[in-house]
Amino acid sequence: MRRRIWADPRLGLLVVIVVLVAVFTALRPAFLDVDLTIVPIQSDLTVFVVVGLAQLAVLSLGHMNLAVGRMAAVSAFAAGWAYDKLAVPLVVGLLIGLAVGALVGAAAGWTIAATGVNSFVVTLALDFALIGLVSLLYSTFSDGVAFHVAPAGMDILRGDTFADYCAGDLCGPPIPLVVPIALVAALAVGVFFRNSRLGREILMTGSNLQAARLSGIPTSRRIIQAHTLSGLLAALAGFLLAVTNGAFSADIGGSFLLPSFLGPVLGGTLLAGGAVSVLGTVFGAALTEVIQTGLNLLQFEVEKFKIYIGIVLLVALSLDRLRQVLAERRKQEVPRVPEPVEQKEGVA
Repeated sequence: MRRRIWADPRLGLLVVIVVLVAVFTALRPAFLDVDLTIVPIQSDLTVFVVVGLAQLAVLSLGHMNLAVGRMAAVSAFAAGWAYDKLAVPLVVGLLIGLAVGALVGAAAGWTIAATGVNSFVVTLALDFALIGLVSLLYSTFSDGVAFHVAPAGMDILRGDTFADYCAGDLCGPPIPLVVPIALVAALAVGVFFRNSRLGREILMTGSNLQAARLSGIPTSRRIIQAHTLSGLLAALAGFLLAVTNGAFSADIGGSFLLPSFLGPVLGGTLLAGGAVSVLGTVFGAALTEVIQTGLNLLQFEVEKFKIYIGIVLLVALSLDRLRQVLAERRKQEVPRVPEPVEQKEGVA
């Protein structure tokens, strides 16, 4: 049991997060300021957890989605257009955006399954195509590069926390209202891959495509479904970012690609497919957000910002890899029980 806990990469991530929080707090006590840091971190983390889940959906196959940011952008456009031109309620616009994201993801999955072309090539080409399409759509249907529209409930979702709602003298915690959306998404994805037949078949397809096909699993369909889920989650991330920013703009999703990989990979999801970790993805996204916020409070130069983030993440990855190597060595050092020496009959 102890070895199993030691070998869990999520434990290493949690330790690193706690250490970094302590270090940044010691250097800048404002790191624990509720309004300045804690609430904004949670809002940003909500977006990047969902982005990580979008990438995790296709990493389960050993695929990747390089168009995750542009899927978010085109979905945000669809939602913004619906709010601006059709005056639909908040939930209806969200559903429209999710539908568009799912359709784009399904198109990518169908292309991969039908042609056999590597997901890297397909989603990279799709990313370039969507860059031009999103710019064209905004220039055609909006007054500029964004829809500055706020349907009923959007301002509340963006600015309120549970601490703003009280029952007598008892108020809620300083948690933004958007956080439960990410928690529900994480829980749903976790249940999907752990408990549903469809999720387990997607993991089997990612683990061994040929074996899954011989077992009767419709692998092409599972590929399409995994990419559909990725597009759906990318659309949700785009909506959450639009709510946080207060506008549906063309640059939504532009910074999604790197965080989409960092969360799942740091959390233990295999790039080769066949194994995912939803909780690890949450911890990986949290680690990234803590690093970014801490370095920002330390006022590092913008030009060097990404360099420092890369160095810290490299150290975190190295420590986590070292922990895994040590765990494997411990397994190999388990003493073997010597086999009894057999004696032949008639020999003393």
